[in-house]
Amino acid sequence: MKIVFRTDSSIKMGAGHLMRCFTLADELNKQNHQITFICRNLTGNLISLLEKKKYKVIIIPVVHNFTTNNIYLEWLGATQKYDAEQTIRVLPKNVDLLIIDSYALDEIWHQRLRKFTKKIMVIDDLADRSFDCDILLNQNLGAQIKKYKGRVSNECELLLGCDYALLRSEFPNLREIALEKRKNTKVVKNILISLGGSDEHNKTYDILKEIPDDLNIVVVLGMASLYNEMIKKYTMNKENIKIIVGADNMAELMLNADLAIGAGGSTSWERCCLGLPTLLYITANNQKPIAGNLEQIGAVKIVSNLKDDLHNILNNFSIWQFMSKRAQTVCDGLGVKRIRV
Repeated sequence: MKIVFRTDSSIKMGAGHLMRCFTLADELNKQNHQITFICRNLTGNLISLLEKKKYKVIIIPVVHNFTTNNIYLEWLGATQKYDAEQTIRVLPKNVDLLIIDSYALDEIWHQRLRKFTKKIMVIDDLADRSFDCDILLNQNLGAQIKKYKGRVSNECELLLGCDYALLRSEFPNLREIALEKRKNTKVVKNILISLGGSDEHNKTYDILKEIPDDLNIVVVLGMASLYNEMIKKYTMNKENIKIIVGADNMAELMLNADLAIGAGGSTSWERCCLGLPTLLYITANNQKPIAGNLEQIGAVKIVSNLKDDLHNILNNFSIWQFMSKRAQTVCDGLGVKRIRV
């Protein structure tokens, strides 16, 4: 099939939307489907990652002087109507499936694109708007049919919950080894800090100032982060801290870690797949429901005071064990294999 993705990445919105589309694209590519991405040329985008993988990428230009009070339209960088017009202008002919991953686009946009594609699939987290699509995927813990009642047609196929989490193959490939390692862990010594692709508010720096020097720390920074040089300078003489920019082996880094300190986006499912307990920061409002559901089942602890939360988990190993066991139940990492388009 001829499959087109419409998604973006930037400093403001982060890399999560693009990365999960990238994961799904890799699986569909293995099935010999023809993949094209349409992305806006936003500041801090990761379009080069797609091009490196040899995917065809059609870049739509930024709309200068665009202003809005809607945060998701601000991330999009245009009105829905204009984004639809730009997309139609560059859309390849005879598209079989159009996959959209953007909080800013709803049924208004979908309806404008309907006649240019045989099927529409939407990747969503929020269940906060109406959709005109044939397939809707919400990979989050707590995603329920009732939340989409009246928002999709009765014919729309709903793929809901962590059974459909879009994880790269290295995560399920390392799951068995990781779970065995958690069973044999006796002390929490190795910390992985990763606040997403952009870390717009430089949370990583604040965290590093709070962590004791007797722990082994790996810090993963996104290539788009504005604070990388500052953090490198701060950690220059700290032998217990290793800095990695643009890591391409996150599964391995999570396997080797005993505890993660991270944000509440899509990477939550990666950590759960490998049974990695997490002290969680909510870095965007849309992460609140996911974070709350994960904390409710005991897989993460939402940070209230990092020093206290870290001290508690380092000195009460039974808490760490419980969190790891609960995290393991959330996601097996095979979600992308379950999607049939």
